[in-house]
Amino acid sequence: MNTHGRRYRCRACPISHTKHVMLLVDGMALNRKVARMHRKSSFFVSTAVFGLLIQVAVADAATVVALGASNTAGAGVSPSQAYPAQLEAMLHVRGLDVSIINAGISGDTTEHMMSRLGTAVPRNTKIVILQPGGNDMRRGARTYTSEIRKQLRAMGIRVVMVPNSMFRGKPHQADGIHLTAEGYHMLAQQLVRPVVNALR
Repeated sequence: MNTHGRRYRCRACPISHTKHVMLLVDGMALNRKVARMHRKSSFFVSTAVFGLLIQVAVADAATVVALGASNTAGAGVSPSQAYPAQLEAMLHVRGLDVSIINAGISGDTTEHMMSRLGTAVPRNTKIVILQPGGNDMRRGARTYTSEIRKQLRAMGIRVVMVPNSMFRGKPHQADGIHLTAEGYHMLAQQLVRPVVNALR
């Protein structure tokens, strides 16, 4: 406003003061909208990257298959107390990304173990922990332990053996055949070193 009380507009700026304010408000709103879009975009990108990292971690995990009979399946104890589960937990504590598949079946023979190699042992398996058990001898059947080991080696899979002698001196259940949870824990401890060495 000039000295005569009249409102005037700056000649250098053809926009009124009111329009200046409106543009300023619109600009602030636009900035807020852009900021929200940026935050959402950053969230989705972060989520996608995290998902990708998870997929890579899973892909990089070493697959180990515990193949055997009832002392692999964990007869008489919970799945988490069977030696494969306890061994996996011990390897994780040591910082090793290992997934152990329990492919033990109570009463299984080595002939049947060999027949199910194609389904029990995935292609990306690095190690098979083989527990032939004593069912061949109990049934008077032929043992196929050597043939199983040959097939696994032909597949590029390393084999860690669990002979019956490894069950001696460990706590057994009342049947005298199957280990207790503590016995499976002791067995898992014994297997840590050979499995770690086979992973190298």
